[in-house]
Amino acid sequence: MTDLSAFGHDPWWLIIIKALAIFVFLVLTVLIGILAERRVMAWMQTRVGPNRVGPMGLLQSLADGVKLALKEGIIPAGVDKPIYLLAPIISVVPAIMAYAVIPFGPEVSIFGHETPLQLTDLSVAVLYILAVTSVGVYGIVLAGWASGSTYPLLGGLRSSAQVISYEIAMGLTFAAVFLDAGTMSTSGIVAAQDDTWYIFLLLPSFVVYVFSMVGETNRAPFDLPEAEGELVGGFHTEYSSLRFAMFMLAEYVNMATVSALAATLFLGGWHAPWPISLWDGANSGWFPLIWFVAKVWAFLFFFIWLRATLPRLRYDQFMALGWKILIPVSLTWVMIVATVRAIRNEGYSSATAVLSVAGVVAGLALIALLWKVFRGKRDLRRATPALVETIEPFDAMAGGFPVPPIKESSDA
Repeated sequence: MTDLSAFGHDPWWLIIIKALAIFVFLVLTVLIGILAERRVMAWMQTRVGPNRVGPMGLLQSLADGVKLALKEGIIPAGVDKPIYLLAPIISVVPAIMAYAVIPFGPEVSIFGHETPLQLTDLSVAVLYILAVTSVGVYGIVLAGWASGSTYPLLGGLRSSAQVISYEIAMGLTFAAVFLDAGTMSTSGIVAAQDDTWYIFLLLPSFVVYVFSMVGETNRAPFDLPEAEGELVGGFHTEYSSLRFAMFMLAEYVNMATVSALAATLFLGGWHAPWPISLWDGANSGWFPLIWFVAKVWAFLFFFIWLRATLPRLRYDQFMALGWKILIPVSLTWVMIVATVRAIRNEGYSSATAVLSVAGVVAGLALIALLWKVFRGKRDLRRATPALVETIEPFDAMAGGFPVPPIKESSDA
């Protein structure tokens, strides 16, 4: 049974302090994240990046926010105005709400009160996160539908298909964690990883979750609801000024949310990594907050890395990855975890070691499968020029004026 006795006893002023601290943390993460993305991508692509506004360009994100706030907010004539105005709010508010149950650290003393570094916790906390983040996707769907334009509508339709396919795979990764930890509470899941992180015990779930979280946040190479090359700007094409800024805020807050959830479910939460964990005071006091934030930023760097290196997938490839690979693998792995859990309940202590070995083998096999799939697509793109060279050349000016090639019919 999960012990939630540490929650629900904070005075009202301490609850307000925690809530404001989470909000400030998310706003600062977004401001730093936007700047870090532009600087890191410039470094990876051998460019300069922002270096004009403020010392070494550190105020570029703030300048961009002020610029968006001062822009004229244009509302097109053909929109469904109430839903059009509500959609950005639906996107950003659930993203912030999800952090209410994220554990930042153990119990600490704040102005003489012993309290966990977590706003609150529930016996079904992870399901709460899954629910509120699912609501946030409806902001994208409604924005595309209410814009009264073709390309935003297509972006909204893609987003609805995306949430169906990738949230199934993500939910199945949660199920594997629930089965092994025996709880759905975020603090309980972190406590269950005191000895071994779930990235080692449940490696296939971690791999599937990484793919799912990139798809859930509409980030490259899975940014199909935006897809500037084919949908102009996707679901937010008709938005400007602060309403567009709210969509940007929701995107980066969602990145921080799924990163924090990945750290909580698979990387031990606020527990210190080895060899720092060998120090007795590493997991006490305020130090765990440092380890947790470092893990979150490691995933944020991973998001930036993907955007700087990988091209966007085609929509059919994106759907095939979710339905044909991630969901079947997740279902199979959940059955294996459930079987090992049942064996462990019968008193066989060696079941954990069996699960660890099976997780590593299955995880490496999944990584090899995904590598083969993506490598095959890359090799096909490389082979395309060679295929073109085998086609017999056609001289369009042979008759003195340009003519298209005439393909002879099979009946001739």
